[in-house]
Amino acid sequence: MPALDDSIQHVSGIGPKKTALFQKLHISTLRDALETYPRDYEDRTRITPIADTASDGKYALRAVVGTQPKLSRLRRGLTLVKCTIFDSSGSLSVTWFNSPYAVSLVRVGEEYLFYGRIQGAGRTRALVSPQVEPIAPGDDRPGRIVPVYPLTAGLTQRDLARVTEAALDAVPGDWPDPLPAPLRARYRLLDAADALAAIHRPQTTGEVAEARRRMVFEELFLLCCGLQQLKERRRDDPGIPFAADGLAAYLAALPFAPTGAQRRAIDQIAADCASGRPMNRLVQGDVGSGKTIVAAALCALAAQNGWQAAFMAPTEILAAQHAATLTPLFARLGIACTLLTGSMTAAQKRTALAAIESGAAQVVIGTHALIQQGVTFHRLGAVVADEQHRFGVAQRAALSAKGNAPHILVMSATPIPRTLALLLYGDLDVSILDELPPGRRPVETYAVGQTMRRRITAFIDKQIAAGGQVYVVCPLVEEGETDLRSAEQHAKELHTALPHRRIAVLHGRMKDAEKTRVMQAFAAQQVDILVATTVIEVGVDVPNAGLMVVEDADRFGLSQLHQLRGRVGRGSRQSYCVLFGADKGATARERLKILCRTNDGFEIARADLAQRGPGDFFGQRQHGLPALHVADPVADLALMQAAREEAEAILSADPQLAGYPLLRDRVQRLLAAEQDGAFN
Repeated sequence: MPALDDSIQHVSGIGPKKTALFQKLHISTLRDALETYPRDYEDRTRITPIADTASDGKYALRAVVGTQPKLSRLRRGLTLVKCTIFDSSGSLSVTWFNSPYAVSLVRVGEEYLFYGRIQGAGRTRALVSPQVEPIAPGDDRPGRIVPVYPLTAGLTQRDLARVTEAALDAVPGDWPDPLPAPLRARYRLLDAADALAAIHRPQTTGEVAEARRRMVFEELFLLCCGLQQLKERRRDDPGIPFAADGLAAYLAALPFAPTGAQRRAIDQIAADCASGRPMNRLVQGDVGSGKTIVAAALCALAAQNGWQAAFMAPTEILAAQHAATLTPLFARLGIACTLLTGSMTAAQKRTALAAIESGAAQVVIGTHALIQQGVTFHRLGAVVADEQHRFGVAQRAALSAKGNAPHILVMSATPIPRTLALLLYGDLDVSILDELPPGRRPVETYAVGQTMRRRITAFIDKQIAAGGQVYVVCPLVEEGETDLRSAEQHAKELHTALPHRRIAVLHGRMKDAEKTRVMQAFAAQQVDILVATTVIEVGVDVPNAGLMVVEDADRFGLSQLHQLRGRVGRGSRQSYCVLFGADKGATARERLKILCRTNDGFEIARADLAQRGPGDFFGQRQHGLPALHVADPVADLALMQAAREEAEAILSADPQLAGYPLLRDRVQRLLAAEQDGAFN
């Protein structure tokens, strides 16, 4: 009898070569296979008459083979097997490419269940390379629900199914369930063993839904328990107490009155820092909501209490901009500020490093250069990570390790619903900036097609003539095989159309020093049009720029477009954003219309999540979010809230989960598995 911790190599048909391929899917043991859930299902129980099928759709067809399968060799390396099938509504051609064995797959006059995609039209219409199952005489309900697993090159669905079947056979009868029985009863959840069987071997679509609901609740519940325990554990750690005496001086030094949301966040930070426990707080706010001023308050508090603060930005451009903005502000408070980036000269670095080590640099602003060896802080008491999704959590932890339990503030301009933020950042306290500074005028946004090209070029010229500057954003750096407009090619076209305007190019392949030079020239109004890739997405502040034109906007996520749009509208002039791509089909047009309709980042993020899914929205795992294997942060919001409330209730009564040994073990396993991931 195989055990769940056995290697999958013991499964019949899975040799060393395929075992290595399975490892790319993080499947080494039968237990790993059991915990790799299908990404989709094919419902082959829904039989469609041939006459009701349409091209480019997948169908299950119950049909009789009408002609003998015939093998043709079209050319070397390409074979074709063809036959005709029929039912009471009509007939259809079937083709198999490069599958010569298909000639013996079916017999004339016998009935089969065919499942596959129909392609072509008219005489070329055919069912292409379908899966085939014989139908037993008298079987009125043929077909089944077939799981579809994630794959990698060299593996087939049959390989995954074979390993999963072996894993299910190895599940013991007394399979432990980490969810307490009262909890399962309250939410009418399947027990663990039944849920596993139904997720991998469903009999009906209803079983799939019930199994998934159980898996989603378990995943979210375990995650919430782990995050809650981490938060409580951190609260027991001793922190550096900061007195808030200097807060009034900081607020008085600001050149404007902070918004109510900024003031609330600053007060929350001050209270955290005065508590004697290390602060771990997320400040989340829409583009232009003033997160930097909130973060600067923490830096000022640290310096006023005799400690240093480190402010880590994701790019040199943004680090330099923060230094230019904050150095004069801190100077009014008698606080010394130092910049440290990778492109500085050796002499500049030596000077900066000496100031950091001696403590003369009270606030240090920089890039990932701050976490490199050789950077020694005299007395690090506070850490700020700007645009936290751009940093791996390990990078944040490395910076924190340069101090002794410093206060940590992370900032994010990715606006997500509060319930979702509380889960995804469940080990952090959350402050949300939901107000924009007074005087900001909404950016007028238009989605257009290529027929508007000449008019938009004239509008660019008009904006520059009125004293403004323009961003043009392109998805690619160099001309490629796609139809996307590259930054360099588009800059040449603009030079031809507007030879009297000063045009510069900025993209990610340029050296940091060159990027900084171009950006500084744009900020100094020495450039009229900056043609750039999304390298400008984060934080560059040029108040005189009043127009942004985005090429191939249909290729971007809505939230990314909203981030880009936030680069304009930062001054007193009315600003505009033009999105090319409205002529790329109805779906593209409807997506872009959302941006034309609203400037509310939270509404845009909800639409983005709903349309693109959490994987595309949040990006790669390195961004520091928990890995959700089953749950969907949008579709499962109600279950997410319930799981969080139940986790809090159980942990408030039993913080160590002493009365729930199975649950405690699973949570500890989860935390151990995530120690290099979202829980750092």
